Amino acid sequence: MAYTLNRTFPDASFADIERRTRAALAGHGFGILTEIDVQATMKAKIDEDLESYLILGACNPKMAFAALAIEPRIGAMLPCNVVVRRHGHVVEVSAIDPAVAMEPVGNSSLAMVAAVVRDMLVAALAKI
Repeated sequence: MAYTLNRTFPDASFADIERRTRAALAGHGFGILTEIDVQATMKAKIDEDLESYLILGACNPKMAFAALAIEPRIGAMLPCNVVVRRHGHVVEVSAIDPAVAMEPVGNSSLAMVAAVVRDMLVAALAKI
């Protein structure tokens, strides 16, 4: 089973896709709580080169609050990570599929919240 929702952009500018991703997420109620420049981190920590790779920790506060009310420890699985990465001539955006990520919890109420968040992420990816 696929665990990410993906969209690819051949021959696109990484900076442009990053900007469009941020705007699309914001347009669907997501804020960015965390940001990791994996390319810079790998270079600084282990002197390895990697193509552009950014992890955005996206969170919709209302949906996160609903999930926490149902399952207080679910914060261990938040926020929804969205990756913007270059590989070759393609820039790819991949978001965690929250419906898949929440399956092991086994809580049907949480699964309903995850399905709504999934739909929001799918809509955001479509707007990039």
